Amino acid sequence: MTSAAKVWREKLEAWAIPKEIIDQAETSPWIHPPAIFQIPENIQQSPSHDKALEVMPANGSVLDIGCGGGIGAFALTGKISRAIGVDHQQEMLDMFKENADQRNISSSLHLGFWPAVENEVEAADVVVVHHVLYNVQDVIPFIQASTSHAKKRVVIEIPRTHPLTTMNAAWKHFWNLDRPTDPTPQDLMAVLTEMGIDAHLQLWEGEMRMEQETPEAMNDRRIRLCLPSSKLDEVTNFFKTHQFPKSRPLATIWWDKI
Repeated sequence: MTSAAKVWREKLEAWAIPKEIIDQAETSPWIHPPAIFQIPENIQQSPSHDKALEVMPANGSVLDIGCGGGIGAFALTGKISRAIGVDHQQEMLDMFKENADQRNISSSLHLGFWPAVENEVEAADVVVVHHVLYNVQDVIPFIQASTSHAKKRVVIEIPRTHPLTTMNAAWKHFWNLDRPTDPTPQDLMAVLTEMGIDAHLQLWEGEMRMEQETPEAMNDRRIRLCLPSSKLDEVTNFFKTHQFPKSRPLATIWWDKI
């Protein structure tokens, strides 16, 4: 493990929830509700999509790692004829296939964690990884497998601070717990540099999805906070006065296959 990779792992490990709080949780707080990963009807263009389209040949292929509904893949509709989805939740893969079928794009689906399933996954012109890396402590094998599966380019999109940072004020309010904000895209760039990868970084602002104010979203936040069902009204009231911002700082990182 490189020194930068060690720093990356340690910063992610700092997000562990204390055992005395976890033990009180009715449900595991590490949830990924499929509904919030469905793609919008109209996918807005972004630097991440632009970097993928830049090198995508006509009738090309895309491998979407941690695909969810496939926003990283289906933003390339019109340029791709094949989309490959990898996710550890079957519900996500079901959404991915439905979205591919609606666009007349052939698809293949792989259930499991990356890179554990890499040997069963075909290579693609472009590999896209949107909002996944902050869940990956062992980052070097993940990057190596992503690079080996890209014929032309790897494109990563992540927030400029850990996505759960938006919950930090709530953790302080309900548990008097101070939460971290690292790692950052610059920490990931340091890992790539030590791996000898000539990566590029672009910082930009994206929209925050507005369905975060729904009752379902409030219940998801309650679960993430390890609070019982009886606290749902308190959680809802808290977030009515501590609303998430309308935009979020994002980063696109990309490198070409040599």
